[in-house]
Amino acid sequence: MSETPATSHLGALFCCVLLCLPKGTVQGPHEKRILNDLLKNYNVLERPVANESEPLVVSFGLTLQQIIDVEWNDVNLRWNASEYGGVQDLRIPPKNIWKPDVLMYNSADEKFDSTYPTNVVLKNNGSCLYVPPGIFKSTCKIDITWFPFDDQECKMKFGSWTYDGWQLDLILPSDEGDASNFIPNGEWTLLGVPGKRNEISYACCPQPYIDITYTILIRRRTLYYFSNLIVPCVLIASMAVLGFTLPPDSGEKLSLGVTILLSLTVFLNMVAESMPTTSDAVPLIGTYFNCIMFMVASSVVSTVLILNYHHRSGETHEMAPWVRSVFLQWMPWLLRMSRPGEKITRKNIIMNNKMKELELKERSSKSLLANVLDMDDDYRGGLAPGPLTLAANSANYTRLPPGQSVDDLAAPGCLAGCARELQLILRELRTVTDRLRQDDEEAVVTSDWKFAAMVVDRLCLIVFTLFTVVATVAVLLSAPHIIVP
Repeated sequence: MSETPATSHLGALFCCVLLCLPKGTVQGPHEKRILNDLLKNYNVLERPVANESEPLVVSFGLTLQQIIDVEWNDVNLRWNASEYGGVQDLRIPPKNIWKPDVLMYNSADEKFDSTYPTNVVLKNNGSCLYVPPGIFKSTCKIDITWFPFDDQECKMKFGSWTYDGWQLDLILPSDEGDASNFIPNGEWTLLGVPGKRNEISYACCPQPYIDITYTILIRRRTLYYFSNLIVPCVLIASMAVLGFTLPPDSGEKLSLGVTILLSLTVFLNMVAESMPTTSDAVPLIGTYFNCIMFMVASSVVSTVLILNYHHRSGETHEMAPWVRSVFLQWMPWLLRMSRPGEKITRKNIIMNNKMKELELKERSSKSLLANVLDMDDDYRGGLAPGPLTLAANSANYTRLPPGQSVDDLAAPGCLAGCARELQLILRELRTVTDRLRQDDEEAVVTSDWKFAAMVVDRLCLIVFTLFTVVATVAVLLSAPHIIVP
C-alpha cells in the first residue's frame, strides 16, 4: 500500500515528539535517595522521639486567615545534607509521615476537621512544618446584653485528641495570633487574638492534658444600627411628643398618636428580625425600644384624657374641687401658664380661695329673693313681712306712675292685684336670672375644663419630652461604646 504525503508527515512529527520526551523522572537523584532511605523503615504510627519517656514538643500557632501553623521535630526524618547533594528540605504528603492529631475541640463543622491536607515541609534537622488551610466553625456563646454596642468573644480550643501532656507538649510561639493578614469585615472589627496554654489535670488520670485556646475578640460596628435603628426611633418618639402641641379642636390629635403607635409597631417588627434570637438577656436596644413604645402608648392615653377634658361642659360635668385646685391653680402656677389678662401667682391662689369661702358664707346668709335679684337684705329690718312689705320694697326698685305713692299701692282696692302682678314679675325675673346665671356658670365651667385640658397637654409635653431625652441619653451612656464606624 503506498503512503500518502499527509501520512508520512504525521509519522515524522510523532517520532520527533518521542525523541523530545525525557527518559527518566525530572527530580534529582539525591531527593529520591533521601526519600528511599528515610521512608524505608519509617512507621507513620510511631511517635518520633529518641526516648519514649520524653514528650514531643509541638509549636502551635494561628494566623487569622484560615491557616494553622503546626511545627514539630521528627528524629526519624533527619539526614546529613552533605551526603545527599546539599538537599536541606523536602515536601512530603502528611499521610506518609507521623503528624500530631491536633484538632479543635469545640468544632461545629460537619467533618469536624476542616483542614486541607497540604504537604509537610521537612528539613534535614528533622523539623516538620505543617501549615494546613481551612475554614473553622466554632461554637461560641453570644452575649447580646449590649446589642448593638456589644463585644463578643469566640474561643477556639485546640489540643491533641489522643496524646496526653507527658507524650505531646504544646507550646505557644507567641501570646497573640497573627492578624496581619486579616481582611476587615463590614460588621465586625477585630480587637485581638490572644492565645493561652492550658494544662488541665483530671481526677481520673494523673497525667495532664494540654490545650491551646485562642480567643477572638471582636466588636460590632454600630454605625449601621445607629443610623438605621436608633435615629428613626428617636424621630418617631419626637413626633409623638410634638403631638401634644396640636390643638384639640383640629380633630387630628388622637389620629396622629394612633398612627405613630402603629408605625412604631411596624418598625419594631422589622428591628426584631435583625436582632439575635435568644432569651438569655434583653438587648439594650430592645429595652430602649420598649421604653419608647411605652411612651408612645402613654401619649395616646394622655391624648384621650386631654380630649375628654377639652370637650366637657357645665351641662354634663361638674368640676371637682381637687381638679379645680390642681389643674386651674397649682399646675398652671408651676408650668407658668395663665389665661389672657390673668396672672396666676401663689398669693393670688390663696386670696381667691379665701374670697370663694367668704362668698359662699355670704350667699348662705342672704335670702332667696336677695340671691335671685342680687341685692342686699337691709330691707327686712324696717318693714313687717307680708304683701304690704313686698309691695313697699318692690316700689323701691320699680318706677311708680306720676302722682302715685306707696300708700296708693297699699290701698285695699289694688293691694291684691298689685301683689299678684308683682309675684308674676318676680317669678319671671327669677326664671330669666336663673337662666342667665346658669349660662354664665356653664360657660365658666366649660372654659375651666378647656383650660384644664391645656394644662394637662402642656404637662404631658414636658414629661414625655424629658422621658424621651433621659431614655436616649441613658442608653447611649450605658453602652460600652457609642459609634464604631
